[in-house]
Amino acid sequence: MIEFRLDRTRSILHVRPEAALEEADFVGLAETVDPYIESSGGLRGLVIDAPSFPGWESFGAMVAHFRFVRDHHQRIQKVAIVTDSVLGDVAERLASHFVAAEIKHFPAGGVEDAARWIAG
Repeated sequence: MIEFRLDRTRSILHVRPEAALEEADFVGLAETVDPYIESSGGLRGLVIDAPSFPGWESFGAMVAHFRFVRDHHQRIQKVAIVTDSVLGDVAERLASHFVAAEIKHFPAGGVEDAARWIAG
């Protein structure tokens, strides 16, 4: 399950995984984000606030996650990963090879610092 909020003023999508990710999470994200992206041309950034990564509920959920990234990464300028998990550093290095966005890792609790980096 993903909690998310679209800050239209700063053009930043905030997401926080709360439990194992489900296919429906990415449907809900797309239903909110896609119309905004179409009208604005893209997002300035994405803040992923993930104290830990809860994994996927199913293989289908993992595929939906990767499909969402594939379909949206070129329309997002920056991605901030806010976590103390080692996956933050790994994601920053690994994802930079597969997505167009600039990616930066912030320590847990750094959501506002991440949003300022994106807005700056």
